Formats: sequence, structure tokens, C-alpha cells
Amino acid sequence: MRALGTGYRRSFLRRRVPAQSPGAARAAQKKEGLKVCVVFEGRDGAGKGGTIKAITERVSPRVFRVVALPAPTDREKSQMYIQRYMPHLPAAGEIVIFDRSWYNRAGVERVMGFCGEDKVRAFLKAVPFVERAIVDSAIILIKYWLEVSPDEQTRRLKGRIEDGRKIWKLSPMDLKSYSRWDDYSKARDEMFQATDTKFAPWQVKLPKRKKPHATRETKHPFRFVKERY
Repeated sequence: MRALGTGYRRSFLRRRVPAQSPGAARAAQKKEGLKVCVVFEGRDGAGKGGTIKAITERVSPRVFRVVALPAPTDREKSQMYIQRYMPHLPAAGEIVIFDRSWYNRAGVERVMGFCGEDKVRAFLKAVPFVERAIVDSAIILIKYWLEVSPDEQTRRLKGRIEDGRKIWKLSPMDLKSYSRWDDYSKARDEMFQATDTKFAPWQVKLPKRKKPHATRETKHPFRFVKERY
């Protein structure tokens, strides 16, 4: 496998997530019977947690559900890789938000050596078919990648280390991953190339400042639902 060319990468990462009116979240919530699955992936320190918090802090927990799975158990390791994510997909009238998802295999598991390249290639080949089945079952699948610059990532991780109120956000894996920037970039590019499809495209956000970024990112899923369904 090879990394994407610079031209493709720059073009892809210029994608912007459009803004919308504040009432769109309520409108999406009122769409009875819809099944919505929102996937958040991205760099460490890119603002996934803050964005998800902004989405969910003023909505009904009966409708919105956040899924952040821990490391797989021995039993789960013996299953088909994506199997443990399937029970969490939405039923009618639900909006499920994955704080990281099955794409761990194409990112952290690959970069940190938790799985072999043969398993990564098998995953990248299979996941478009799985997502096609998800979409064909009338689930609205929205996938986000939140990007951050190396300097900004350094600033945010340093802030977590120095601020006792934020140290809980810092995991040992964050520190190990910090030095693997280029490896993550290559893995990201290959993931985009294999899984950016017409029926389940990636939405990419390049934040300049964290708080406005969280606000803009919060709005898009509901605009998508309101305008298309």
C-alpha cells in the first residue's frame, strides 16, 4: 500500500463542514423513525470530545447515545473485528455518536502495531461493503475526521499535562502516539482512499481555534438530516 499523493491529500483535506441554523438539531430530533449514526475520528487533541459534548449536552438522552468502546476483551478479539460495534448501531428514532469507531483498525491499531498489515488490508477492503449494508438498512451514516496541526497538537497536549483539571484527558497512548505523526498521516491517507465513498463520504475539518470549531462541527449532522430527510 502507498500513501496518497500530496495533491490528493491537500484537495481532500480542504473539505469544509457547512454551518447551519441553531434550530436544526431540534428539527432533526423531531424526525420520527430516522436512524442516524455519526462517527468521529481524528488526531489526538483535535477536539472530538469537546465537539461531542457540545452536541449532546442539551438534547434528550433517550434519542442521543454516545458510544466509546474500551479495548476489546479476549472474547471480542476472537470475533469478527467489526462485530462488537454492530449492537450499538441505532434503532428507529435514535442518533448514535461513536467517539472513535471501527476505524481504530486503520489508525491507532495499525500505527501502534496492535494488528498486522494483512488484517489492515482486509479491513480496508471489507469496510465499504459493511458501510454499504449499514446505509442500505436506512441508517444515515455521517463520518467526520477532525484534523489538527502538529504545533496545535503539541500546545493542546502540553496544556493537558500542565493543567491538573485536564490531565484526565491524557492517556499513556496519547504520549506514545505523539511521536508517530507521519505514520498517522500515511495511515489516514490510505484510509481515506479506501473508504471515502459516495454513499458514506468523509467530512474533514481543519480547526483553527478549538471553541468555534466545536460549534461549527456540532451543527453539521443536523443540517444534513434536516435538508435531506
